[in-house]
Amino acid sequence: MNKVILMGRLTRDPEVRYTQSNNTLVASFSLAVNRRFVRQGEERQADFINIVAWSKLGEFCSKYFKKGQQVGIIGRIQTRTWDDEQGQKHYVTEVVAEEAYFADSKREQDASGTFDATFGAMPDVANQSSDFAVSSGDDLPF
Repeated sequence: MNKVILMGRLTRDPEVRYTQSNNTLVASFSLAVNRRFVRQGEERQADFINIVAWSKLGEFCSKYFKKGQQVGIIGRIQTRTWDDEQGQKHYVTEVVAEEAYFADSKREQDASGTFDATFGAMPDVANQSSDFAVSSGDDLPF
């Protein structure tokens, strides 16, 4: 199984290009993902992971994702190689995004003026009635 779930901050705005063969949109960006543990006496370290989003998802990312914004990405790892003009072989490992989510708090999104939606996100159920909704802490059985 090849499944990746990441949450991090965009290191730059997504870069958009189109394929030569069939003019398909592809957005590329990088996420700074903090490592889970910090060694004593050291600063928290981050990994910088390249992300590629195709077609509609790429369009969504290029339109609504901005540098510094915290996002969640679900996708798969892909490796590829190519030869440059000098015949030197290059290798790259990247995550091909299959789902993309905003991960900033609503307050941060409102302050930055970002569109309050996600591509493939769970609906906001906080303000909807449900059989499982709890109206106050007094209703809790513990």
